[in-house]
Amino acid sequence: MRQLVEVKVKPKSVKNITNGYPLLAKEAVETSGVTMDEGSILRLVDSSGRYLATAYYGLQNKGIGWVLTRKEQEKIDTTFFVKKLSAAVARRKNLYETKDTTAFRVFNGEGDGIGGLIIDYYDGFYVVNWYSEGIHSFREAIYQALNEVVSVRGLYEKLRFNTNGQYVEQDDYVSGEKGEFPLIVFENGMKYAVDLNDGAMTGIFLDQRNVRKALRDQYSDGKTVLNTFSYTGAFSVAAALGGAVKTTSVDVAKRSLPKTIEQFAVNEIDYEAQDIKVMDVFDYFRYAARHDLKFDVVVLDPPSFARTKKITFSTAKDYPKLLQDTLKITSDDGVIIASTNNASFNMKKFKTFIDKAFTETNTRYKILEEHQLPEDFTVPNNYPEFNYLKVVFIKVMK
Repeated sequence: MRQLVEVKVKPKSVKNITNGYPLLAKEAVETSGVTMDEGSILRLVDSSGRYLATAYYGLQNKGIGWVLTRKEQEKIDTTFFVKKLSAAVARRKNLYETKDTTAFRVFNGEGDGIGGLIIDYYDGFYVVNWYSEGIHSFREAIYQALNEVVSVRGLYEKLRFNTNGQYVEQDDYVSGEKGEFPLIVFENGMKYAVDLNDGAMTGIFLDQRNVRKALRDQYSDGKTVLNTFSYTGAFSVAAALGGAVKTTSVDVAKRSLPKTIEQFAVNEIDYEAQDIKVMDVFDYFRYAARHDLKFDVVVLDPPSFARTKKITFSTAKDYPKLLQDTLKITSDDGVIIASTNNASFNMKKFKTFIDKAFTETNTRYKILEEHQLPEDFTVPNNYPEFNYLKVVFIKVMK
């Protein structure tokens, strides 16, 4: 039997909860003298004992749990999960019916009503990401619900809740058909090779779908394109398919070389005609500046935080400097696609980083287009802070 715990919400946080804020922060509730286990159901009340919401307890880097319902009589059981998953699947009807895209997000955590639970679709296979032991304790009910709502070709899972919020190494296969990897999926007609059982990542970041399409359709034809922090080269593939005369992919991870070659190969692109460099991006900037290399388009999508032997990089602190380094190797009238998935600042703040970099280098610029999360990455209404992706296409006016 799952533990039910009554927890008082502190007066200053009551309005947040009643207004629909989904995250339960540690400082929002009275925890002294209360024993909660991972997966405990929390009956949230105000200081006079009036019911506010039902949540679950699950420690993760964002807080101590998530609100599940504001209906006092609603039970958190398989029926509840069927309802949430059905609504999420219905919202993605167009994607399920699209022939040229076979990889997308089916359930986006708090945006679809269950924080800490992410489900992605890859051509009939489903990958479930668990972000706390609390939500993982509902595993059987959620898998039963998923199988009731959709036809699951094969099921994989990622446990992302070890001591510092990282991926737990394991065999990720759960049930159904075992995938033959690489599995080839389509995204706006482009092919990408994915592996659903090869550690934390699958080989493609699904949240950049619209950005890759824009790069292919509007910014690549006849251009030289530099893809930094390139991972498996997904942006490079989009650029090459869009008519780029040459792409250069740079990433420090050794596995980026075979993975990028694979992505070119499945799209029948001659990878030997492209540049793939395994090196620190910051070293590459210095190398490119020394050799007076210039690129028409630069994709800049660094991790929120990175540490190498020589450098510690944080987007919140170092993005303006990164843009300044990028400007040195961007052609006159070139385009920089500046991107970050750092949730600690919003689009307005991100644009101040861009402005700072251009102002300090005395360079004029024009913002051509902006992107945030695509439609399948649902975010809670009225809480834009959960819309973590920020991408700005910047034209350099030299």
